[in-house]
Amino acid sequence: MSDLRYSKEHEWVRLEGDVATVGISDFAQAQLGDVVFVELPEIGKQVEQNGDACVVESVKAASEVFAPVSGEIVEVNSALEEDPEMVNQSPTENGWFMKIRISDPSQIDALMDEADYIDFTASQG
Repeated sequence: MSDLRYSKEHEWVRLEGDVATVGISDFAQAQLGDVVFVELPEIGKQVEQNGDACVVESVKAASEVFAPVSGEIVEVNSALEEDPEMVNQSPTENGWFMKIRISDPSQIDALMDEADYIDFTASQG
């Protein structure tokens, strides 16, 4: 079983202490198609749970990436600026977007585990 938690907007979270690494799920990247550009947030930006955090553009569309937890952006994956296709190639490893120092750890509990997320996406087909 994965240590990832998922939002209904298809972001994933990996918690390490009080810092959440955030990206989009394999399901989401497959729906988007080839990612061609990622607009990352500024370090120090405060984000609210389910609020806009950054933008990902693909050959199909531009989409908001939402913050699955509230807190402060403490790091961004600047490698995506040069190599945005990492989102497609490795969405849950090298294709992460940002790290958020979470302000409310209980928000993690509201996210889906991998089994629940698989069930959720099965209905989205």
